[in-house]
Amino acid sequence: MNETLIAVIYGVVQGITEFLPVSSSGHLALIPYFLGSKDPGVFFDLAMHIGTALAIIVSFRHQLRLLIVQTLSIKTDSKSHFARNFYFSSFITVIFVFLIKGYAESFGRSPNLIAFNLVFFGAIMWGCDFFGKKEINLFHKTDFLRSGLIGLSQSFAIFPGVSRSGITLSSSRVLGLSRETAASFSFLLSLPIIIGGFCYKLLGLIKDNALLEIDWVSVGVGVTVSFIIGLLTIKFFMSLLSKVGLGIYFWYRLILAGIILYF
Repeated sequence: MNETLIAVIYGVVQGITEFLPVSSSGHLALIPYFLGSKDPGVFFDLAMHIGTALAIIVSFRHQLRLLIVQTLSIKTDSKSHFARNFYFSSFITVIFVFLIKGYAESFGRSPNLIAFNLVFFGAIMWGCDFFGKKEINLFHKTDFLRSGLIGLSQSFAIFPGVSRSGITLSSSRVLGLSRETAASFSFLLSLPIIIGGFCYKLLGLIKDNALLEIDWVSVGVGVTVSFIIGLLTIKFFMSLLSKVGLGIYFWYRLILAGIILYF
């Protein structure tokens, strides 16, 4: 299959699945499995995430502006807690990712593992959303403990099939965040992880003098497509979230797991 077309497929899949709680990494890992194409590797997957990170920056630019203002401000009030909680949550994620990274990589990206994680963590997500209470509907009202636990949960997204947005939405809902606040906080929390992961891999390529081995045209196509599709998906997901909740995504994950195991 044409490399450019494959890059477009990766971009579309990433742009949709990054923001729906269905595991973008799991879907990206399955593309070679279903297309019979070569696995482009972790760096290509991370590059696709840069496109969706740009979509988050554009879609949540007002919240990011607030975060920057609070970071640079010397004033401390209740509203400044958003920046404090954001950084603390991101810090907790980074610490635990480094602690479990080797363990997660030992499992690889096997279809059976992805299928199990899709169902298991999908069921957790549905339960957390169903029993979760709408207590917090503003960023700055999220306290230190909740922020830390959400950051801890995000670290488990290193396992394919878990879904970063799914696991953070689950923990946010069970900790009392409204669906809309949980989704917004979840998407913003992804930025340090995505950008940090990409830079880490890029530095590794530079160190190994492997930059010329990358098909940068395909990377550019995939990133552009994932950015455009990501913008549309964010708008769709946020408008649908308050109406249908997260249960519908569990059924999708269950069906996808069945397809994976069948084939």
